[in-house]
Amino acid sequence: MPPFDAVPAKALNAHAISRHVSGAAFGNLINLSGRRRFTSQRLALYAVLAEQNPGAGHMTIARDALKLLTDAHRALVQGNRDTPGIFCDELHNAYFGPLQADAAISAFISLGHDALAAVERRAPAADGLVTDLIDSAARLLPLLNEVTQLYEALARRHAEQAQQKRAAVMHRIETIAKQARMVAFNAKVVAVRAGSDGREFSVVASALTDITGEIDELVRQALGGIDD
Repeated sequence: MPPFDAVPAKALNAHAISRHVSGAAFGNLINLSGRRRFTSQRLALYAVLAEQNPGAGHMTIARDALKLLTDAHRALVQGNRDTPGIFCDELHNAYFGPLQADAAISAFISLGHDALAAVERRAPAADGLVTDLIDSAARLLPLLNEVTQLYEALARRHAEQAQQKRAAVMHRIETIAKQARMVAFNAKVVAVRAGSDGREFSVVASALTDITGEIDELVRQALGGIDD
């Protein structure tokens, strides 16, 4: 039985825990966590069916579920091209702290390999291993739910922080635009006082006024999108 290559806590460095995560990556993480929850239960169900009715295709479904579960867990813990793995202290604590989610999920995956192998061989131990797999799946489900809820909470926090940052940038731009309008107004006053000598200066001031007007409109549109 090929053991699942779980990652020890000491292998996760500070860079991995503090990396930036995009909104799209959060979507992938939540989907993978939900898939892990679904496939764990599917694995247990089809292991039972494969034991009761060999040759009906149940073993293929059980093995597919086990592979999906293994791949999802590996991506969530180790990361890949589309997912960051463990990127914050909350997740590190969930997987390697008191909850020991990584150890529990890895043990379930290993038990799944053992149970399916025994069922395929029709070994005497198959019935006991399948029973253990069912019991383990039931115990694992609340843990998987808790970890999935953590990903969802982290995604909400990320969205709120991103919204606050965008709003802060837009308000900063709005402040700069107001300052630019004051400069344009003062420039027009100077141009009027200078008479014909200030004609070119007046043209520049008018152009600056037009630019600040465009900035104001962009800020209003951006802030409107943020508020929505």
